[in-house]
Amino acid sequence: MSLTVVIADDHPIVREGLRTVLTAAGDVDVLGEAADGAEAVRLAERLRPDVVLMDLRMPVLDGVAATARVVAEAWAAVLVLTTYDTDGDIARALAAGATGYLLKDTPRRELAEAVRAAARGETVLAAPVAAKLAAGARVGRRALSARELEVLRAVARGLSNPEIGRELYIGEATVKSHLTHVFTKLGVTDRTAAVTTAIARGILPAPA
Repeated sequence: MSLTVVIADDHPIVREGLRTVLTAAGDVDVLGEAADGAEAVRLAERLRPDVVLMDLRMPVLDGVAATARVVAEAWAAVLVLTTYDTDGDIARALAAGATGYLLKDTPRRELAEAVRAAARGETVLAAPVAAKLAAGARVGRRALSARELEVLRAVARGLSNPEIGRELYIGEATVKSHLTHVFTKLGVTDRTAAVTTAIARGILPAPA
């Protein structure tokens, strides 16, 4: 039985190339193509493919927002395929629920196998992405103090600064100070980015 895929990329030549590669695999059926994130969401809802192959930088609705919607509705597994491998892009995509993260220089045979793995629910990461996550986890665990990690875990649970202070028996000003240190060490500027980056780097567990 063939696996079913929707391709989402704003460049027609990329979509055409991906369709050719996947069709040649013999066991992959491309059900549709989307030129933007909103169209990808609509096709995922209507066609219910096994996998959506999702670019990140697209008009109307970007790939991260589209991924979050598709995954939240359980319409398909999402496998990101992009040229971007920054920590922020990786963190946002994985936090949105992407099953995997590949780069567009992925060899043809590996791409087809990655689609199969994503359809099975397996995590698929390009080697450079996996290396970044592993390095980030090692650095993150060393960089954050025990108290900073406690504060970050509380932020991930949705607690406000006053609530964190009461739970940890510290003042609100101290909570803010710890958060400032966390932001600096993770290279982010807000609470949401701190949590998503920490999850992507393996510092915090992914939400169940």
